Amino acid sequence: MWISFTAGEEDSDPEPALIFSKWKYAHYFTLVEHKDKNILVKCKLCVSGSKVLSTAINSNSNLLKHLQKLHASTNQAPSAKQQRLDFNRTVSQGQINKAIARYIVENMQPVSTVESPAFRQLISMITCSGGTQQMGRKTFSNYLDKEYSKMESELKTTFEGLDYIAITADIWSVHNKSFLGMTAHWINTATFQHQKAALACKRIKGRHTYDVIAAEIDHIHSLYGLSTKVTATVTDNGSNFVKAFQMYQPESLSDDDDDDDEEDEEVTFTNVADVLDTSTEEGIVLPPHLRCASHTLNLISCSDVDKWLLSNPGTKGIYRSATAKCTALWSKASRSTLASELVGDLVGKKLLVLCSTRWNSFYDAVARIVEIPMTDLSTISNCLELKCIGEREFQFLREYCVIMKPLTVALDILQGEENCYYGTLLPTIEVLMSKLLEIKEGQIIATGLPDAIVQAIKTRFASVLESNDAILAAVTLPMFKLRWLRDQRKKEMVKGMLAAEFHKLIPHPGSVQQAAKMPVSPTTPDSSSYNVQDFFCFEEADDTFSTVETEVMTYLRTAETGMEILKQFPTIKEISLKKNAATPSSAPVERLFSLGSLVLSPKRTSCLTKGLRDFFS
Repeated sequence: MWISFTAGEEDSDPEPALIFSKWKYAHYFTLVEHKDKNILVKCKLCVSGSKVLSTAINSNSNLLKHLQKLHASTNQAPSAKQQRLDFNRTVSQGQINKAIARYIVENMQPVSTVESPAFRQLISMITCSGGTQQMGRKTFSNYLDKEYSKMESELKTTFEGLDYIAITADIWSVHNKSFLGMTAHWINTATFQHQKAALACKRIKGRHTYDVIAAEIDHIHSLYGLSTKVTATVTDNGSNFVKAFQMYQPESLSDDDDDDDEEDEEVTFTNVADVLDTSTEEGIVLPPHLRCASHTLNLISCSDVDKWLLSNPGTKGIYRSATAKCTALWSKASRSTLASELVGDLVGKKLLVLCSTRWNSFYDAVARIVEIPMTDLSTISNCLELKCIGEREFQFLREYCVIMKPLTVALDILQGEENCYYGTLLPTIEVLMSKLLEIKEGQIIATGLPDAIVQAIKTRFASVLESNDAILAAVTLPMFKLRWLRDQRKKEMVKGMLAAEFHKLIPHPGSVQQAAKMPVSPTTPDSSSYNVQDFFCFEEADDTFSTVETEVMTYLRTAETGMEILKQFPTIKEISLKKNAATPSSAPVERLFSLGSLVLSPKRTSCLTKGLRDFFS
């Protein structure tokens, strides 16, 4: 079980909900409950809405058939058959131009593609009213500029109708060039789906100092009118990003403590040159900063785990020898075709290649070795003239994979985009720690590693574990509510926290009523003008507290876990939209940079293009 509930709560397991929510058509169904390997759902498109459908966790084919059979006429269901290309259908020139632009942009093709004879021949086969007009490179470039301006204008219009937006930002360097990337994220108030847009992929020249980063982020915020709407910005743990958000935060209320004793205030002298140097920075205010949870878990998996294994006498030697022999296997198999063929023929799988920037690749590579029987590993090592992995080393690698498995699951969850809200972070961390503590009982060699990882999580996520925003984000997600909390006292505290947030959004009528009922002093004091009722002026009974308590308790007691239930609780919906706008990690902006390799690559050079054209001519 990925999450188990404490006594007093409905027994359920959010892991199937997480898996089901990532299905493309999950938003057409409401999750009811799960039994063993199956889950029960209700179709939102059915008129009655009472029919319960059952499906396996890892297969949704019957739900897909339900949509195709009963709701095909509503244009909501996916097509049961693959669509065929119809070259006889007449389309407009504008549709052709948009299709060409989408193909060029989304597949990162060079603009010169539109002048390719083969491409022009393909476009000429499309039937267009009035004949198909082919665009040259210069004309197409101008068309892209106009479409970009149009898209930017539409995006600004979309942002004007939003109240809460979150940002992810990162800096990427390649070929001695640096780029600042930023993406925007918000929750659709109708579908409760996370939506996103790329804001910038901008060249950064010079040093990446905190003031340069702050100025660029603030400029992009102003460009899209987001300065007052951004709830948080998610970045990695880089010191330049951390300092930028520390230096340019709005003045906190704690600064008022300095004014408690104005009589003791001393005169301070300021250098005029310093004022002039920083005058251009005035007005820069950055939103609250959130550190990327995935990056933090990567630091725990690499740095903290590696440090503990090397500092513990019981694991230091075996960790070094086991990883050294694994590295030799990986190196040999990746550099030699004969070695790679030997491994493939013997075990039917290839050894995985490590990625230096992703810890998951190390885990996956070790897990692949652990899947191979000891006898086959010895055969491979002997054939490649490498040292064989011993039984104790193999046992250590096996324990390492068992202990680190929950971390990989947590990373996959937190790196999601479509249905991964910020409120997913705290339940994931809490369950990760509990699962690690459960695992340590069955270990022989790395017995203290789970405790070390839990301590590292508590240290690196200390601010998140005590964050009111993170707690409110989790409790306002119907999938979690209070189910992820095990301590009853903590549950009561979170209920009070949610009620307090409620009162911030609901205006208190007491002060208005009191002002309306206060008698106005007459110009001529006359005690006879006052009566007993005017003298004893009290506030009307305020039932706001009972209303808040009722709505909070009703929401927490509902069994439904779909986001649509928030429509019945407008105030909780408002809190959820604000607190869950952010993503737990900066993975979206990193995915934006992943397309950079398709742009800054040798295959786009003119000489290579000419050579390929000559070869195929």
